Amino acid sequence: MSIENNINNNQISTKKKELTIAIKVTNLTKDYEIGDFIVRAVDNISLEILEGEFVVIKGPSGAGKTTLLNLLGALDKPTEGEVFSYGVKISDMDHESLAIFRLMNSGFIFQSYYLISTLTAEENVMFPINLIGEKLEDQRRIAVELLKKVNLPDRREHFPFQLSSGEQQRVAIARALANDPPLILADEPTANLDKETSSFIRNLFKELKQNKKTIIIATHDDFLIELADKIISFEDGKIINETLIK
Repeated sequence: MSIENNINNNQISTKKKELTIAIKVTNLTKDYEIGDFIVRAVDNISLEILEGEFVVIKGPSGAGKTTLLNLLGALDKPTEGEVFSYGVKISDMDHESLAIFRLMNSGFIFQSYYLISTLTAEENVMFPINLIGEKLEDQRRIAVELLKKVNLPDRREHFPFQLSSGEQQRVAIARALANDPPLILADEPTANLDKETSSFIRNLFKELKQNKKTIIIATHDDFLIELADKIISFEDGKIINETLIK
């Protein structure tokens, strides 16, 4: 074999090693019992998401996008199938182990924010940092830095009810980034927000992409869709189409 061929084979091998799989799911199914009926929210899907990919899940309301996000981020357990996150099989973990895994590896941004109503903006951001045992002064320092990042330095002592919808969403984003997780999952993060706040959040996601975070986002926002490396069209609990953007 020539030296040139050796070099080419080594380059190919290196590229393969660089393509680390962040999320892998196989035959994933999620059923919900509603009275006498069983609703299949996710229907036997398999997919892989690479580390550093920006993946958009799009589809109509009720398609199962939120359920899929919850399964990929270990907020819910599948009825059938396997979920691997960074090589760890999370679909078989007990609830306590899952909680620890989420704290270290996943940041969630919900459409409805889900801030803790009795905590200030700063305390909401500190909350996940406290759960991993950081010193109080480090918790506060990180929270202050993140609230500056989302342009809310003057809202540190405000409670959620004192914040606008856009401000609550920015606090929720700061909280999702608190433990610097490699994986960010977001469910319609710009829905029902004013134009200025939506633009600010879009730019935050652009920065997260540049920082090589793995991002999985359910959205109808055209700007966020333009950031995608991969678009998954989802309908009736199934992947209808998967498009790589190059």
